[in-house]
Amino acid sequence: MKGNRRVDTKPEVALRSHLHSKGLRFRKDHPIDVGRRKVRPDIVFTKKRVAVFVDGCFWHLCPEHGRVPGGKNSAYWETKLRRNSDRDRLDTQRLEDRGWQVVRVWEHEPPEAAAELVVRRLNP
Repeated sequence: MKGNRRVDTKPEVALRSHLHSKGLRFRKDHPIDVGRRKVRPDIVFTKKRVAVFVDGCFWHLCPEHGRVPGGKNSAYWETKLRRNSDRDRLDTQRLEDRGWQVVRVWEHEPPEAAAELVVRRLNP
């Protein structure tokens, strides 16, 4: 799993590019303290307190495309992927409890649409 990128995935870079072209400035992979641990959203607007996550369909169990692989290691993968999904929910809750707005988009969403969603959240 060393070959899997944690930052700068293609969907994340595409979304950042669209946000940047709209004149928005942000931090990437910026740690936010939520108690005993830090959460590292993909894109962070610190002054507006908006955290954006670009979730991969496989790793975060997208309802449309996510699936648990079968085979000999299916129990391992089911546990791992469920743990990722549970951590996502917990991180979202912890950020919201501390006054952050959380935007989660799936990697399969068009970057233009994802950028519009982020812009709407920034300018309610």
